[in-house]
Amino acid sequence: MEDSGRFDEKSFSNGDVYIGMIKGIVPHDKGKYTWSDGTVYEGDWEGEKMTGKGLIVWSSGAQYEGEISGGYLHGYGTLTTSAGCIYRGGWRMNAQHGIGRKQYSNSDVFEGLWKEGVPEGSGRYTWNNGNMYVGNWKNGKIYGRGVMKWVNGDTFDGLWLNGLMHGTGVYRFGDGGLYIGTWNKGLKDGKGVFYPAEKQEAPKARVKRSLSENMPVISRFKSFRQISHRTSSLKINLIRSDSAQDCVCHDSSLTLSNALDGDQSEASGESTLVYEREYVQGVLIMERICECSESSREKKQQNKFSVKQVKKSSCLDIFEGRRSYYLKLNLQLGIRYTVGKITPVPAREVRSSDFGDRARIRMYFPRAGSKLTPPHSSINFYWKDYCPMVFRNLREMFKLDAAEYMMSICGDSGLRDLSSPGKSGSIFYLSKDDRFVIKTVNKSELKVLLSMLPKYYRHVGDHENTLITKFFGLHRITLRGGKKVRFVVMGNVFCTELQIHRRYDLKGSKQGRYTNNDKINCNTTLKDLDLKYEFHMDKKLRESLLKQISLDCKFLESQHIIDYSLLLGLHFRAPENMKAFVEHHESVQRQESLPSGDGQLLILPKGLLLVSHEPSIVNTAPGPHIRGNTLRAYSMGDNEVDLLLPGIARLRVQLGVNMPAQATRRLQEDKDKVEAKEVELFEVYDVVLYMGVIDILQNYNLRKKIEHAYKSLQFDPMTISVVEPKIYDERFIKFLEEKVFPKTP
Repeated sequence: MEDSGRFDEKSFSNGDVYIGMIKGIVPHDKGKYTWSDGTVYEGDWEGEKMTGKGLIVWSSGAQYEGEISGGYLHGYGTLTTSAGCIYRGGWRMNAQHGIGRKQYSNSDVFEGLWKEGVPEGSGRYTWNNGNMYVGNWKNGKIYGRGVMKWVNGDTFDGLWLNGLMHGTGVYRFGDGGLYIGTWNKGLKDGKGVFYPAEKQEAPKARVKRSLSENMPVISRFKSFRQISHRTSSLKINLIRSDSAQDCVCHDSSLTLSNALDGDQSEASGESTLVYEREYVQGVLIMERICECSESSREKKQQNKFSVKQVKKSSCLDIFEGRRSYYLKLNLQLGIRYTVGKITPVPAREVRSSDFGDRARIRMYFPRAGSKLTPPHSSINFYWKDYCPMVFRNLREMFKLDAAEYMMSICGDSGLRDLSSPGKSGSIFYLSKDDRFVIKTVNKSELKVLLSMLPKYYRHVGDHENTLITKFFGLHRITLRGGKKVRFVVMGNVFCTELQIHRRYDLKGSKQGRYTNNDKINCNTTLKDLDLKYEFHMDKKLRESLLKQISLDCKFLESQHIIDYSLLLGLHFRAPENMKAFVEHHESVQRQESLPSGDGQLLILPKGLLLVSHEPSIVNTAPGPHIRGNTLRAYSMGDNEVDLLLPGIARLRVQLGVNMPAQATRRLQEDKDKVEAKEVELFEVYDVVLYMGVIDILQNYNLRKKIEHAYKSLQFDPMTISVVEPKIYDERFIKFLEEKVFPKTP
């Protein structure tokens, strides 16, 4: 008959004591274990480990009652800390996991999903003052879609990032006012519409607020730390101390509401008026007052929250009604196959044959799979990869890891559709991490890229600071019926550390280079005639920029390329300096008399600093912008520099990346007033610039043939800009030197 154990008391040399059932020499079934420091466990045992249900009381006064497995808190149970914090819910390996409710010592309460000790997923947090948040969490912070409600009646329904409003949302005021717009890390950013309350007791004084306050980040939840203890005679995993931290979310009741009620104070008493506004980092830069009928207002109020959905059928003409995810899936399958095939090949210098017609990888991808290809849910297709060794070396030249490249484009999150920014009719996809843009090209553009590829390879190798588009792959998909779709994979100029507030596509031309006002939104790429700014920067930075642009243009001219653009992105900084009205001569004097000691220089009024480059402080690892070396600044003694954003970040200054400048716009004032002052008034902005040369696949000779064909068919060729490469080059550089990046007077 099997031994079921016996009841006994056992003392150990370290002072621990066990009283209960023993099987052989180890605890079994039920028993009570007391450690020498006063910690006590009483409950179920299996073998030598605590397993089943039991009660643990620590010497600090904390206690846990519930399920245990293998010496770990695992299952369902209740933990009460010595400070009075109570958690009741699921556990896994000593960490809160699953559905649970936690009441903090200050009476704050969280109810919802937990993962490895922190809120993750849906949950509700209620502060002790009555404020409440219901929505998504990630890693212990408010993240994703959620609703915050304050005791004063204000609510925000929208998107969040790390405890801050970030993305599209609707802010409702307690008195009925409504603001619909976008936020960026807690600050209103972009265009929005404010609807005043229908009834107001008295018109409030108009208060012009230029700053928005941040809502404090919801503090992180700390994990329940696992502490294992092993006695001299028993192998028991047990938490020995009161390690459940009483972490409380800080109150967010005041700052956010106060920051937003500026909208209310700015409103007039007329309920029929609405205010179309545009903000940059919490600063109101544009306001237009419009009349709104009651019916349209009610319709807006009913629309609580809306997010623009990604267009899912951008290439119906290609797939004859099938969804574009077929095309994206084919791309991912092909790129994964090509990169996986070429990466193991030993590294070597490219040869002339690597650029030839036979330098191709071809493969058939049947839906059911084959010996060389996996089964998939798309349609059958043929894949062709052009010059695989060349593009493999280019990716390495740009310090791009093959695994990162595949994960970015071929990961589970897939590719996102983008609307075409131009008139080419091309389809654009964006990788999940925004690092890569995939664009469809026509046959002539493919031929241009293949013909210029040898010299492009050499130019990129010789000029590590080149601003020319970075190409990472060239592919073709052939569908049933012989229809061909060609793609090029490029770097995304606007995958930046800082948010891009304005985008410009500059060609140095006036013909048709403007954007209709009704088509402009926060994501619109504007054109030459829309640019009202001049950008003044450090003398050395300007020289380096224009020198490299000139070299890149000479290369494009040698390849008979025309119609290329400078893609320019602006990030506005320093809200307190966003709208400084200065006299021109005073601005010049300040720039000339800037201090140069102590290793740093104030570049702009208050918001941006250039400091000596410190590789150990800034991130020098390869990222979305591999632009070569760190730039040198004249104002810093021709030394390499970093851009310091006080309280925000320290960024490495590279060509076309993180370049600080002062954007000035001449104010249109009455001529007599200007003459009386004998000065010109300017509007001054602190900006960080990002840029790259794009659209470099338009060949002059091919365009001339197209123009001739249009004329022979009696079509209007005005839509086709055909300028000789040398003339285009000269016009383009002159435009940048004189109109965009002029010398500081």
